[in-house]
Amino acid sequence: MKKSWISFVAARFVSRNRRNSPAVLFSILGIATGVLALTVIIAVMNGFQLGFIENILEISSGHLRIENFPFENIELENRIRELPEIASVIPFRETSILVRGRGNNPRGAFIRGLPTNALELDQGLANRLEIESGSFDISTEDSIVLGAELARHLSVRVGDIITVFALAADENENLSYTVKGIFRCGFYEYDLGWAFINIDRAGLLASAEERPVLLIKLVNRWQDQRSITAIENILNQYNENYDFTITSWRDYNRSFFSALRTEKLMMFILVGLIFIVVGLNIFQSQRRTVLERREEIGMLRALGASDNEVRLVFVWDGFIIGFSGAFFGMALGLLVAFNISSFFIFLENLVNSIISLINVFTGSLGAQYFAVFSPTIFYIKEIPSRIIPYEVFLIFLFGFLSSLLAAWFASGKISKSRPAEVLRYE
Repeated sequence: MKKSWISFVAARFVSRNRRNSPAVLFSILGIATGVLALTVIIAVMNGFQLGFIENILEISSGHLRIENFPFENIELENRIRELPEIASVIPFRETSILVRGRGNNPRGAFIRGLPTNALELDQGLANRLEIESGSFDISTEDSIVLGAELARHLSVRVGDIITVFALAADENENLSYTVKGIFRCGFYEYDLGWAFINIDRAGLLASAEERPVLLIKLVNRWQDQRSITAIENILNQYNENYDFTITSWRDYNRSFFSALRTEKLMMFILVGLIFIVVGLNIFQSQRRTVLERREEIGMLRALGASDNEVRLVFVWDGFIIGFSGAFFGMALGLLVAFNISSFFIFLENLVNSIISLINVFTGSLGAQYFAVFSPTIFYIKEIPSRIIPYEVFLIFLFGFLSSLLAAWFASGKISKSRPAEVLRYE
């Protein structure tokens, strides 16, 4: 008997089940809903998490840090900058300060000193900082660039003068700075507690024992160990005994990134429980189908089909259900994920239209605007979304396999049926 009959009979079974019972449609719809929900949720979670991670790496920590670097050796710094895996190299100083604006209440902040051409040297930093007013001008000793929320808290604008009190300096004194620019990066912690000044001026705010740190950005941050080895080879070529320390982004952000990874894994598992529920539904549906088609099974066995061949008919049922549900769910999920902002705008407009109609019919004058992510509550301008290909493949695979495995286990009783007993009274 040729194997091509298996897929034909399976398609006939699915078609007849769809007309006679809604179980097949509900199974396909359940898998599609699970794949759709998981795709959109993981895409939005990736958008938020990767946004936080990239802000931390591009603005604050970088990919590699070299402490106790000999900045007097310009040739050494240039050789590191010329490595193919290096995207940017920039020195910086940083320290904690108290800053006071127009009011009398000082505010704690974190200040970083950079070269005057920092945005030219570090394109990643330039892409992350959105200058709301003024410019990123730290060319003079008294110029400072503030985060948007910090400037709002201090009640200052571009051109105003603020007072900075150094906490770690050897001689504590008040220094005056002129606000030359106000930036926003979308990460509330940085917008509220960060400021940038000239790296030479930053030496007055830090302890004399603290030296500048060399901040390195990589073309591919996952190649950090390879880059560390290349940098160490360059440093070891010099006869001077430099007491340098190279730290990777994996080390000084380990706890935060581990928490994000755990959060994502738990969300993946919780939403993935949908597939278990759908798989049980398919299992019960397929078991019922096996019992209802005892006559067809007996006929196929009498015509020479083996137990495994008849079982494959029902496994093909699961294949068709699983593939159809996963395909349509993934198509809709990707459509929503790539247009997530438009989707929420449509949802908000729909809800607001319903609210307006209710107010018209009830005569109410207290209509309020509905927003899924209100800017008064959430510190975001738009909903981020990131699609990672291997995660999309895993979601599709989970939805597909939940149906396939359910059909395989449900058809296990086929081998126990006897054609003679089934057909005896037919």
